Amino acid sequence: MTDESKLSLARTDQDTMLMRFAGDWRMDRAQPPLAEVGRHMEGSPAPRRVAFDTTTLGDWDSTLLTFLIQVGDLASKRGIAVDRGGLPAGVKEILAIAEAVPEKADARLDEHEPPLVERVGDSALAAATATGDFVDFLGEVAASVGRFFRGTAQFRKRDLAMEIQKAGSDALGIVAIVAFLLGLILAFVGAVQLQQFGATIYVADLVGIAMVHDMGALMTAIVIAGRSGAAYAAQLGSMQVNQEVDALTTLGISPIDFLVLPRVLALVLMMPLLTMYADLVGILGGLMVGTGMLGLTAQVYIQETINAVSLTDLFGGLLKGTVYGALVALAGCMRGIQSSRSASGVGDAATSAVVTAIVAIIAAAGVFAVVFYAVGI
Repeated sequence: MTDESKLSLARTDQDTMLMRFAGDWRMDRAQPPLAEVGRHMEGSPAPRRVAFDTTTLGDWDSTLLTFLIQVGDLASKRGIAVDRGGLPAGVKEILAIAEAVPEKADARLDEHEPPLVERVGDSALAAATATGDFVDFLGEVAASVGRFFRGTAQFRKRDLAMEIQKAGSDALGIVAIVAFLLGLILAFVGAVQLQQFGATIYVADLVGIAMVHDMGALMTAIVIAGRSGAAYAAQLGSMQVNQEVDALTTLGISPIDFLVLPRVLALVLMMPLLTMYADLVGILGGLMVGTGMLGLTAQVYIQETINAVSLTDLFGGLLKGTVYGALVALAGCMRGIQSSRSASGVGDAATSAVVTAIVAIIAAAGVFAVVFYAVGI
């Protein structure tokens, strides 16, 4: 068996160019360059007919068919006739079927880039459509939350309990690792600078305020976006593929109530608790640096942290965590509901959910920073 497809070109007479195929013409074999065929067609004198010899041809697949179609295109552009008499019967039949179906007018990609104004307009329309879809989805979720408080929402309590467990206790491990390392890094970076001024005790203030006020909620939200947000998008996207969402609608059950509401409530309830947990673990990471590197006692470090962190910082961080959790749940569920009904669509939905959630979290963090500064928090 040869490692590459072989092609030889020869003139049987002044008007005929003969193409001899040898070896296996498959996707896993190197193919001869098509440009060589074009050069022979442009030779002097130019041939009037192309013929084929496949007596030494081995196995073949669509690679051979594609090559023959390209040869036919080259010959057609030059007004050269193509004689397929020497091709295998199967090849001739497939080529005949391919030529019998007319090509759609828009089947080929347009190689010309559209004008700048058109591209800007398309982007603006896409952004407007995406914004409208988000507002519609947000309205449906808000109506579902209203039904929940009225006791008329269509969902199962055990589904809510399961989602709470997945979003809460099952996430403690990864949240602890990220928060501990974050506290460790903040303390180490702060210690390097504060040691120059003999103010290492303020490492406790730095870590405590940073974790409780901003970083605990922010990093927890980003972790949950990659964990729960992507999972929500993948789960709901798979349900779209399997037409389970359509089945709920047919049964008169609201997909927003049954699928989205438990996930949104689970993250809104669990994110404040996960944020407090991350704050505590991050402070412990700073404590390790303070006691192991700076020579501070655990009692002094903890007391300095208590003096530095106020209840306003704590509740502000919990508020941020709650909002971030809602954003993650909304992004994940929205992308899952909007997923196309294919395997690639589910993957795209999961990716888009994480990106959307993280962008929304960062934007919300910026808004919180401005608002908290304006009110003096």
